[in-house]
Amino acid sequence: MSELSTHLAKLEAHLARYRDKGILNLIGGQDVAASATFETRSPVDESLICTVARGTDADINAAAKAAKAAFPAWSAMSGEARKKILHKIADLIVERAEEIALCECWDTGQAYRFMSKAALRGAENFRYYADLAPSARDGQSLPTKTHLNITSRSAIGPVGVITPWNTPFMLSTWKIAPALAAGCTVVHKPAEFSPLTARILAEIAHEAGLPAGVWNLVNGFGEDAGKALTEHSDIKAIAFVGESRTGSMIMKQGADTLKRVHFELGGKNPVIVFDDADLDRALDAAIFMIYSLNGERCTSSSRLLVQENIADEFESKLAERVNNIKVGHPLDPTTEIGPLIHKVHFDKVTEYVGIGKTDGAKLAAGGDRIGDAGWFIQPTLFTHANTSMRIAQEEVFGPFLTSIRFKDETEALEIANDVQYGLTGYIWTNDVTRALRFSDALEAGMIWVNSENVRHLPTPFGGVKSSGIGRDGGQWSFEFYMEQKNVAFALGQHKIQRLGA
Repeated sequence: MSELSTHLAKLEAHLARYRDKGILNLIGGQDVAASATFETRSPVDESLICTVARGTDADINAAAKAAKAAFPAWSAMSGEARKKILHKIADLIVERAEEIALCECWDTGQAYRFMSKAALRGAENFRYYADLAPSARDGQSLPTKTHLNITSRSAIGPVGVITPWNTPFMLSTWKIAPALAAGCTVVHKPAEFSPLTARILAEIAHEAGLPAGVWNLVNGFGEDAGKALTEHSDIKAIAFVGESRTGSMIMKQGADTLKRVHFELGGKNPVIVFDDADLDRALDAAIFMIYSLNGERCTSSSRLLVQENIADEFESKLAERVNNIKVGHPLDPTTEIGPLIHKVHFDKVTEYVGIGKTDGAKLAAGGDRIGDAGWFIQPTLFTHANTSMRIAQEEVFGPFLTSIRFKDETEALEIANDVQYGLTGYIWTNDVTRALRFSDALEAGMIWVNSENVRHLPTPFGGVKSSGIGRDGGQWSFEFYMEQKNVAFALGQHKIQRLGA
């Protein structure tokens, strides 16, 4: 039996219970069937996976009330006790890693070679924040000559977490683990297109001993469940990963309740290749950062800026490699690109192929649909583009790379910054002075020099401009999920101004 057949057989066993009763909401530790349901279908062949509870205002209200009721005890629990539970969640994620990966592939179309690692990254997220939980409340001593200032942190309260469909499991852990470590309770609204692993993760949390009401799961659509969550007065903050336009809507919806927001939004990230770079490594990184994960990642290097005197050779090698990328069934371990998430998104990506041609760029590779079933597309490369073209400005969010040539460093910087986004940037040069100068001027929240995207959990993760608000990672996550308090103690008999004496 092939590995693909083995994976399919195991997947069917894991999906059996969802096919029988569907995916239910989980509120206050109990399964809650919604008054309406919707279907989730696999992008591989458009087959029905199962039905999913379509959460309503009433469901969100019940989840928010459950999170509010559970908050005092959870936030008062010692950091050491929370640490133990979060480590248990990580242990159970590892035990069910294969199930998580298989379900994620079938639900999203992501290739197994990447999703097999995503579950373990989720466990790593929980372990990292588990270890920080005991010190989450720690503050600083900030003395002056007259006062001793002592700061402390406390959990902000119940929070809403809204996660996307591209790598839903890992991103859910990335948001929820620090919230729980800080002492917050959670209402999670996963993307409607990829609900499977959110349910698995919530089940794992409760199996690990998380008290009822601390983690509530409500499925549904943005226009009803999502909107209700962002407007609910008991929810003190919203952590969201998704499109920039949706982030703007959430800010408006949360304004009346003065909600704190944390957004990880879109990107049109440049990978800048100078003529003194290690071109073989730069080529590997440029390909990996746009074509892995189906190109459906906010940090993808979707714009290649290549110095004109090396552009012909670099783009020629690039096109050859792109044409060799294996597109296929996501559960086949040899597959590098699977199907796009759903028809609406497939139509968007294929529309940009036509836009690129109309704008006058050269289609150097790919661009066509593969097969008649599922949402498979050839990895796409446009060359000879310029920064005025839509394919150089707008986020396509697929296996779609736009190459732009530049003359010198000044022009490269102008092109790199000439977009509304500012999430990441990737610089390839062996000139350290140039790398420092360029990274300082590049408008992006995260920059890698001579590297692909390699995350280090203590470092800040987030973007500028239309790419987001706030930072994840390390203590930056606690800055969002916690309130700061300062208590000032007078030292001695310092003089106080007397009025009306």
